[in-house]
Amino acid sequence: MTASSKRLRRWELALLLGLALAALLGARLDGAQGALADKVLRLHVLANSDSQADQALKLQVRDAVLEQAEDLLAGAESRAEAEALLAAHLPSLAAAGAEAVGAAGYSYPVTVSLEDNCWFPTRVYEDFALPAGLYTALRIEIGSGAGQNWWCVVFPPLCLGSVTE
Repeated sequence: MTASSKRLRRWELALLLGLALAALLGARLDGAQGALADKVLRLHVLANSDSQADQALKLQVRDAVLEQAEDLLAGAESRAEAEALLAAHLPSLAAAGAEAVGAAGYSYPVTVSLEDNCWFPTRVYEDFALPAGLYTALRIEIGSGAGQNWWCVVFPPLCLGSVTE
């Protein structure tokens, strides 16, 4: 074996070890995100459009739905319990959103649903970060839902600090 081929083998070995380490680290991070996803419910609000008025309306609907959700989730101790409470009250949550839309002078429909396997990017809060990945979400769609979105964590209740920002 020549010196050149020995050097090439070392590079190949180093590359393979690096790939193996990256795969192990990726699997560990994916497992951590999955464990976290089992403990939280995300909130995802989609505006009718990107117009300034529809974006402002999105925040009003968010606030109305969160106000009602806060009362519903006050005693929830687990994600499963929070999900069951929200599922039982989807129509009243949609009604709260529709009321905010009507009060603002619009007639957009508001749909509220619980959806599994919604993709969210990494979200950095003051004290921690939620990794990107698939989560269950309380999804609020205003009108066509073609506008920019807004998201946070509805359980445990981390949205309330965001609402006052």
